[in-house]
Amino acid sequence: MRTASLTVDPAFRVGAADRRLFGSFVEHMGRCVYGGIYEPGHPTADPLGLRGDVLDLVRELGVSVVRYPGGNFVSGYRWEDGIGPAGDRPRRLDLAWKTVETNQFGLDEFMTWAKAAGVEPMMAVNLGTRGVQEALDVLEYTNHPGGTELSDLRRKNGAAEPYDVKLWCLGNELDGPWQVGHKTADEYGRLAAETGKAMKLVDPSISLVACGSSNRGMPTFGQWEATVLEHAYEQVDYISAHTYYDPSDGDRASILASAVDMDAFITEVVATADHVAAKRRHTRKLKVSFDEWNVWYQSRLQADLDRRGWVEAPALIEDDFTAVDAVVVGDLLVTLLRHADRVGVACQAQLANVIGPIRTTNGGPAWRQSIFHPFALTARHAVGTVLRTEPVSPVHETARYGAVESLSTTAVHDEETGALSVFAVNRGDEDLVVEIGLRALPGIAGLAHVTLDAGADPDAVNSADAPARVTPRELGRPDVESGVSRVVLPAASWNLLRYSPPSR
Repeated sequence: MRTASLTVDPAFRVGAADRRLFGSFVEHMGRCVYGGIYEPGHPTADPLGLRGDVLDLVRELGVSVVRYPGGNFVSGYRWEDGIGPAGDRPRRLDLAWKTVETNQFGLDEFMTWAKAAGVEPMMAVNLGTRGVQEALDVLEYTNHPGGTELSDLRRKNGAAEPYDVKLWCLGNELDGPWQVGHKTADEYGRLAAETGKAMKLVDPSISLVACGSSNRGMPTFGQWEATVLEHAYEQVDYISAHTYYDPSDGDRASILASAVDMDAFITEVVATADHVAAKRRHTRKLKVSFDEWNVWYQSRLQADLDRRGWVEAPALIEDDFTAVDAVVVGDLLVTLLRHADRVGVACQAQLANVIGPIRTTNGGPAWRQSIFHPFALTARHAVGTVLRTEPVSPVHETARYGAVESLSTTAVHDEETGALSVFAVNRGDEDLVVEIGLRALPGIAGLAHVTLDAGADPDAVNSADAPARVTPRELGRPDVESGVSRVVLPAASWNLLRYSPPSR
């Protein structure tokens, strides 16, 4: 049996496990909104049409921040269409996803939902078909206390107090030629700088996210970030990164190693941002907002778009996630935590139905997809300070990424309670014995070893009829002897190892 090792020491700190790393994303796409978080007439819906069963699962998931309303959708969106009396709202063509948008759910409904869910709203402004003035208008409506036309309109619409949204995205994926309002890096950089400067005149307390590359494979990757930040570094607080990993080709070894690509992506974006900072003599370090990430069977999307006309809220990329997909999601979370010093926000895309951890049927039940579980457990137990682990691991070959380490780990230490959580992923196809050095934490004891149980079927999925085929399972308590914990990680598995502080 193969072996690996790592050491956990509270002195080797990466940074705080920011709660904003456990964000999600709600876009007007498919059934994420209509039939997902919002469905008037559903047996669990409240008087506003918010699905209570979905709200319960969102709270259980541990989501901290939710990005809204897009995504590609925002690049053609008129935010004012979604406010005021529902009967007066216009129906529009959404060019991003070839649907009819009813605007029955808009900004005020989202803010009400966010409060009910206990999440922080993260708003995006349209810099595809619109610009500085429209961004200022939505900010005034959202954050200004009152006494102006738009803030008083918000009050008239039922929100006496400002929403006080602190996180704002300056558009979405405008490097992509698929985007309505696609721009060159110079065009977008100038627009982002001017929009950001004006928005901070309205509300200096906000933080702004500039669009980075839509993915690491874009032909303009790196140069896009450098050019945009040459224009907008002083105005923005984050640069975004987006990535999705597609298992469609059946190459299991490569999909299990997807976090290798995410790790490189983050490192390269940070290096580019720091290069611009050095060149322009900026002393402030920019952070990354990884505000779209997930597993996504992307090859299915175009067929969905091609086979239908203009309809309302069609079922769109409602992927059934396997046990293997859940391991990949767990490893991507490990990677985000390992970069906690420079990644300040992260949003899994999307929250419900559209490649989401939560699935629903219209008028029927909601259930947890396989990928729900590593997210929920990581959000619950990654409390405190992320520690550098640097595992010594065997390697194995993959077609997509070459030789990769079989073991991926991070650890989070709660200094207040003394508790320790180690997140460990075995990317390989055989069991792995791991020795964890805990001598720097004398007296610590094993609490639980949790993995995901799929009944020995890596392709198992959860469904309305079988909502718990993939579910967390405890393998017992990790032993700790002479300051070393020895555990066996099953092949192709995500694992949470919990340790309690010494008795006091």
